[in-house]
Amino acid sequence: MRSRVGLLVKDSHGGLLTFPWPARGHGTDYQPMTCLDATRPATRRHLWQQLSEHYHSLGVSAFWLDACEPDMPLELAARAVYSAGPGVQVGNLYGKLVACAVAEGLNEAGDECPLSLVRSAWAGSQRYGAALWSGDIQPTFESLAQQIRAGLNVAMSGIPWWNTDIGGFLGGDPADPAYQELLVRWFQYGTFSPLMRLHGDRAPNHPTFSADMTGGPNEVWAYGDQAYPILTAHLRLRERLRPYLLELSEQAHHTGAPVMRPLFFGFPEDAYAWTVDDQFLLGPDLLVAPVAEAGARCRTVHLPAGARWTDTATGELHVGGTTLEVPAPLERIPVFVREGAAVADAFTEITA
Repeated sequence: MRSRVGLLVKDSHGGLLTFPWPARGHGTDYQPMTCLDATRPATRRHLWQQLSEHYHSLGVSAFWLDACEPDMPLELAARAVYSAGPGVQVGNLYGKLVACAVAEGLNEAGDECPLSLVRSAWAGSQRYGAALWSGDIQPTFESLAQQIRAGLNVAMSGIPWWNTDIGGFLGGDPADPAYQELLVRWFQYGTFSPLMRLHGDRAPNHPTFSADMTGGPNEVWAYGDQAYPILTAHLRLRERLRPYLLELSEQAHHTGAPVMRPLFFGFPEDAYAWTVDDQFLLGPDLLVAPVAEAGARCRTVHLPAGARWTDTATGELHVGGTTLEVPAPLERIPVFVREGAAVADAFTEITA
């Protein structure tokens, strides 16, 4: 009945656009699935009605809007027909409009600050409280390096709340020393991300496309005796950074200034800062240099001109406009604080 009034995505080849997907209660059999037409206002209202009845009425006020692309093969996405037009023309609006449906529903329910975790967004998604993560990514150092750059591009696209699946999503063995190193380095990056989430489908796991999909242990204590104290120290650091992060989030809400920033955002007069894509500023006062290479125990760090910077590990003060080779033992990544910044107090526990 609802398909007759256009709540579902149509197929340019005729009928509704369907594709096989695993469904609980059907064993290994795939069942045909359809997608809501998020470009139709009536559909968005229907979506919120369902969420309101089954979740919001029970006290749930934040939603994880997974697979809001929608998740379908590219060849089928090209055949999608929405109320707003052909999928090849309007399909990228989908994630934004799903977030819009939830935000507007929450607004009507009296929540003026909606927040939804999404893996797909488009220009303007931030106005609907979209907290964007990078989706189901590989558990590799190469992938970690890509996330650093992707996050800075997202920030400069107007979306301030960025995060990744720490450790990558598609696998990773907590008992493997090589993966433990990756997890530690990714966790350190996540500590200084706008949002911090440890998430992934760890070994031993079921096939990804299965209704029985589940992963192995993924708690901080699951990664061995060497990793555990490093991870817990960074969790405590994250807590101490909470007031600073709240301040940055409030600024992002009012001004649009991203929480995570390329170096040139804060130091446009420093020509070299425009070439650096593997470091970032967390707000105006923290400079973070993640380690995204297996076995690396030092890395090059550029300190932007126009400020002086304190190494949080040593307390040493450095003049800006310089490039240093900085130690990066497994226990930490290079982090510098702008001289005089109050956030320096968050690092006193780990430097004492």
